[in-house]
Amino acid sequence: MPSETGPKRPKYQRIADDLKAAIESGVYAPGDRLPGESALAEQYGVAALTARQALKILRTEGLVETKKGAGARVLSFLPIRRHGIQRLARARWANGESIWSTDEDREVAIETRVDTFESPAHVSRALALESGEQVCARSRRYKVEGRAVMLAVSYLPLELVDGTAILHVDTGEGGMYARLAEIGHAPAHFREEIRCRLPTAEEAERLQMPLERPVIKLCRTAFDSDERAVELNEMTLDSAAYVLDYAFDA
Repeated sequence: MPSETGPKRPKYQRIADDLKAAIESGVYAPGDRLPGESALAEQYGVAALTARQALKILRTEGLVETKKGAGARVLSFLPIRRHGIQRLARARWANGESIWSTDEDREVAIETRVDTFESPAHVSRALALESGEQVCARSRRYKVEGRAVMLAVSYLPLELVDGTAILHVDTGEGGMYARLAEIGHAPAHFREEIRCRLPTAEEAERLQMPLERPVIKLCRTAFDSDERAVELNEMTLDSAAYVLDYAFDA
């Protein structure tokens, strides 16, 4: 039924609110098809364009997927719960476990590229590098259930990691942090900054998401026991694919 929400709200927003409430209450289950533009337009007494705007809101918020000729279906994707503190515990990567396994039991496909080049200015500042110094950049795209959920680039001082498996696509059990530990620079402290913004065109394309949906930008710096910055990791997360979970003692 049409909502009686305040009359000043745009009609397309009121339709979107009704549909979201129906999804949340289970009227429409994952995989179910929502009413099409024509059906919504007739139900709410609005133009088809208004109904289209309502469905676009749901797509932007990551609640439905739309395909030409197939209408809108409720997404069945279960958001990834990212455990911001437990995932970086040394006990995990020191025992050969991946950081990813802290968050997810589902299989993840990781596309990885490794490059070396002169450090960008902002990376040099974060890693306290001199002008002209080289870095190793490990670029990854993560996919779960065929859906791209995160882009990440880790920058490490090349002089520190040259000759190690960190320059290989497969870094081995425990990943980069286990390899850093082997050369005496195990991460001992982390600083993580979080912000949100709209994606660039390239980010939206690689994450297969609408330009109107925000991304979560996570920037993490890892320091060894001598307080040397050994890694800068810049992550771009599809905001509809993640829940950020932080649990810690008072």
